[in-house]
Amino acid sequence: MKSRIGNLVRKTKETEVSVNINLDGSGRVNAKTGLPFLDHLVVSFAKHAMFDLKLNAVSRDGIDHHLVEDTAIALGNAVDESLGSRTGITRFGYSSVPMDEALADASLDLVKRQYHMIGLGLKRDKVEGISREDLEHFFRSLAQSMNVCVHISVKYGDNDHHKIEAAIKALAVALRVAASADKRQKGPPSTKGVM
Repeated sequence: MKSRIGNLVRKTKETEVSVNINLDGSGRVNAKTGLPFLDHLVVSFAKHAMFDLKLNAVSRDGIDHHLVEDTAIALGNAVDESLGSRTGITRFGYSSVPMDEALADASLDLVKRQYHMIGLGLKRDKVEGISREDLEHFFRSLAQSMNVCVHISVKYGDNDHHKIEAAIKALAVALRVAASADKRQKGPPSTKGVM
């Protein structure tokens, strides 16, 4: 399998985000967005997916929504780029991750068809300074930009921080499984012959 590296710079009038990713890394992460909880989500995602990541995001307009959204888009696009042709991979991944009283499941298909069904079950208007709708949008934008089919479900929990953390870790572990090499797989893992 060729090295799976993605390098991306996303510049808009609202933000500037740079991402360097190595899917076959060891979980070394450096993430700076200016929003501590967003940094925590990005670090958790990379660490538990076991890829190396350097991500820097800067807001140009001071609007958190744009920073959260563009961070997710750039990160997802870099994952998509690093997956390349997706030949020789396992393709499907599933994970169930507990975080104290919360439990989240994630199922992932690395087919190049965007679909997402995401239920985080958040109750508070804000979690660690980021609005609920921006956190939900982060997950949707990340899923769409990775160019995958993903289902994430928080089964239960009382603490919204724990729900979000369980969800991002479940997604990360499912991605690690789905993106892993399958030595028995010759060519694309699809009956169509293409992904």
